[in-house]
Amino acid sequence: MFSKACEYGIKASIYIALNSYDGNRVSLKEIAKEIDSPEAFTAKILQALVRDKIINSVKGAYGGFEIPKEAIASIKLSQIVNSIDGDSIYHGCGLGLNVCDENHPCPVHDQFKTIRNELKIMLESTNLEQMALDIKSGASFLKI
Repeated sequence: MFSKACEYGIKASIYIALNSYDGNRVSLKEIAKEIDSPEAFTAKILQALVRDKIINSVKGAYGGFEIPKEAIASIKLSQIVNSIDGDSIYHGCGLGLNVCDENHPCPVHDQFKTIRNELKIMLESTNLEQMALDIKSGASFLKI
């Protein structure tokens, strides 16, 4: 459902949030290793997240990536998805047809429309803090 870049962007954001709670910045190398992503690919993803002000990049000897603690709860999963994949997840055909709408529906149009609407609600109501705290408490995991 999400692009690989988007999956990495979500994982990276959660990892950065977890470390930011402890007052730590994390390096590109550390993030790439933690989310099991190539470094160059991770760098491009992080650039997009910095550009859209989801994460901060600090240069220098004590630099790295961080999210201000007070901002973690306000960052919605939808912001991360929009930063990497745009809003294409809310549009388009479930079967990938070029033309699929109310007038010319594909066989799964109505079902996919419902799923897409539920996904949008979930993305807009889930924040980075929820995901990070679930990982911190052991209720969910980023890797096995």
